Amino acid sequence: MASTTSAACCVSSAFASAAAQAVPKNGALAMAAIPPRSNSSRLRLDCRESSRVQSVVLARPKFVPSSVAVRRTKKFLAGVVAMATAETVEKNALDESSSFTPSKVDLLVVGPGVLGSLVAQQWFKVNEGECNVVGQTNSTNRHEELRSLGIIPVAKDASKGEKFPNVIFCAPPSGSADYAAEVRAAAERWNGEGCLLFTSSSALYAVSDNGVCDEETAPIVPKGAGPRTDRLHGAEEEVLKVGGNVVRLAGLYTLERGAHSYYLSQGTIAQRPDHIVNLIHYEDAASLCVAILRAEHRGQIFLGCDNHPVSRQEIMDAVNKSGKYDKKFEGFTSSEGPLGKRMNNNRTRRMTGWEPKYESFPSFLGVTL
Repeated sequence: MASTTSAACCVSSAFASAAAQAVPKNGALAMAAIPPRSNSSRLRLDCRESSRVQSVVLARPKFVPSSVAVRRTKKFLAGVVAMATAETVEKNALDESSSFTPSKVDLLVVGPGVLGSLVAQQWFKVNEGECNVVGQTNSTNRHEELRSLGIIPVAKDASKGEKFPNVIFCAPPSGSADYAAEVRAAAERWNGEGCLLFTSSSALYAVSDNGVCDEETAPIVPKGAGPRTDRLHGAEEEVLKVGGNVVRLAGLYTLERGAHSYYLSQGTIAQRPDHIVNLIHYEDAASLCVAILRAEHRGQIFLGCDNHPVSRQEIMDAVNKSGKYDKKFEGFTSSEGPLGKRMNNNRTRRMTGWEPKYESFPSFLGVTL
């Protein structure tokens, strides 16, 4: 009720501005005339908040309006009320989300997109709903969707900076001019009790000859090799230096998202078909993140993959064979380029007890190659 009253009070200023623009010099409303009142030359819009009454005084029309004009006026007023209510509800939600005191199982998700939202849902599950999950976003565009998932949304600019025992950063580098600074700001929201986790990329492993790649022995792409890997290096350093953890994820996919979706949309691709690709389903990546968060390790680097490397050709053979897609992939047309790497994350599995739900991409599609 308080939110509705507050929202209604917003109407006075919004309506006054709109009405002032709508009243021409002859005193009549341009959009729709407001009928005169029998005992007063003023139209009063009362908004009561904290025992205060605000009034909007409009010029009295010089003529008696038609019933159509009256209906248009009512519709206009209803629209103003709706806009004011929506804005106030959003503001109150942001204020509420950034004012509570986090408990030891509460989680802050910076970047609650596809992966971050799945992490939140699995966090609710393992904690039997006895927790709060706050999703920090750059805008309010998806706040209603996040609320429907039980996530408390808060825009980055509206955050009051409370610290959380568990923080995960899932936002991609593409959304930030200074990625390391964004990750540093997220690390500052961690109170040091549970776990801080950054979702990085397996692109940092410098293996391209079909060799085995694991968490401990694989060489790393050096700094200065390229802007993409440099951003990841900088972000990882911000997390590791304060005792947080990093999980380097292989290629993420769902039925509609992933490398296979791009290949399918193109029909033919000028890449070599025998290049090895490492994958992990979004749900499995989320469950791995939750396992790491709950294990409360410090300063560790984990690897997220399904341990079943496949070639590009095998990926698209599985797609064509599955019957789950309307299109058919035609083929790869090049024999040039790197061969890729074969990832193995047995160490990560030993340290976390994690196992994927989807053993491989072909098995996810229900096919055998």
